[in-house]
Amino acid sequence: MKKTVYRKLVRDRIPEIIEQSGKACSCSVLSDGDYLKMLDEKLNEELAEYQESKSMEELADLLEVVRAVAAARGSSMEQVEEIRRQKAERRGGFEKKILLEEVTEL
Repeated sequence: MKKTVYRKLVRDRIPEIIEQSGKACSCSVLSDGDYLKMLDEKLNEELAEYQESKSMEELADLLEVVRAVAAARGSSMEQVEEIRRQKAERRGGFEKKILLEEVTEL
């Protein structure tokens, strides 16, 4: 019997999906503090997966984790979007594809 240890945050239906595939799994529920820590790790994991694959599915996974982080920190995607919009108004977006080469102090 092969056992694989993961110790990582997974989507809510993953245990059910694992059991439907004929396997068994053990899970626990995280404290709020541990949940935030694991969300930060998941954010890094999903970013690395997107950077490697450039797939829209991985980008969607990254967005799902961002949504969870916002909720866990008492915010919403609407509030995050409003902050993004305000910052874009003040500092711009990335549409012009500007690469800052260097800055010289005068």
